[in-house]
Amino acid sequence: MRDVKVVPYQADWKEKFETEKCDLTMLLPDATIHHIGSTSVTGLVAKPIIDIMVEVPILTSIDKQSDEFGQREYVGKGENGIPNRRFFYKGEGNARAVHLHIFPYGIDHVIRHLAFRDYLREHDGEAQQYSELKSRLAKRFPQDMESYIQGKDQFVKNMEQKALNWYKNKREGN
Repeated sequence: MRDVKVVPYQADWKEKFETEKCDLTMLLPDATIHHIGSTSVTGLVAKPIIDIMVEVPILTSIDKQSDEFGQREYVGKGENGIPNRRFFYKGEGNARAVHLHIFPYGIDHVIRHLAFRDYLREHDGEAQQYSELKSRLAKRFPQDMESYIQGKDQFVKNMEQKALNWYKNKREGN
């Protein structure tokens, strides 16, 4: 069981993302690489794990590169519960440093992650509510990641729906 560690926003998260992005760009030259999750939103508390979402033309090509990911210290977990995804992590146990989510271009999961990130970046009040919820849950469940995740679930689902509506309207120019 992994501990729940939530910390204040750290400016070096952007730099850590950029370092990983440079390395991943060499491995995946046809990919688009995004910094997602709470570490991508300035001011938001977060587990100190850089979430990276990668869009690729053909997902099955990732399976053929498992050795190359391993050389970069990534551990592959296959779909890990989400269809049409390849999930990797770097670091062990409570020392995880990176979560890597790889999807084919433009599927709903990609749009959902980008909408959620961008919505929080532009709606400080709701980002603050999310921070407060995460901090409360981390104090309540310091050694129970599953309960921490369950505690955020409904809030995240509600926020995702608002974010998707906002994102759609923004893209349509409304």
